[in-house]
Amino acid sequence: MTFTFRTVDPLKDGELLYSWLTHPKAAFWMMQDAKPEEVERAYMEIAADEHHHALFGLRDGEPAFLMEKYDPAHRELAGLYEARPGDIGMHFLTPATDAPEHGFTKAVITAVMAHLFEDPAVERVVVEPDVGNKAVHALNAAVGFVAEREIDKPEKRALLSFCTREQFEKAVTA
Repeated sequence: MTFTFRTVDPLKDGELLYSWLTHPKAAFWMMQDAKPEEVERAYMEIAADEHHHALFGLRDGEPAFLMEKYDPAHRELAGLYEARPGDIGMHFLTPATDAPEHGFTKAVITAVMAHLFEDPAVERVVVEPDVGNKAVHALNAAVGFVAEREIDKPEKRALLSFCTREQFEKAVTA
């Protein structure tokens, strides 16, 4: 599967974001009860933030998944671990579908990681999924993430995990 990326436009993409983020499958994004204007506002804030970026992964030119990347020294994990130069944080969401495609989510996380590591300044990807999100833990491990420890964030108990460029390359070429 081949994906390209484009920046989310909160005004143009608000309806699609709302449908994805408020779906029960997206429970770990904690926006289930959000109103359309709240989703739009959240992504307007991201669009204005130099340390946080939202992108769509496109398949045949159409949004197929959402990814966010952020500077963990300034957002999400600031003060919760010792950030290193070259760290980048990441979230991704594959939308709910009536026709699941075998291997799609693994292809998505692989594409997200490859996209992040295209930046030569990125040395390590940091994630902090909910400790209860076992499906994402398995996907993270499949692309080279190693869990370090559980941490308490204001909104959840999270599993802090890291993946270096070398760990990713080894995992996807194995």
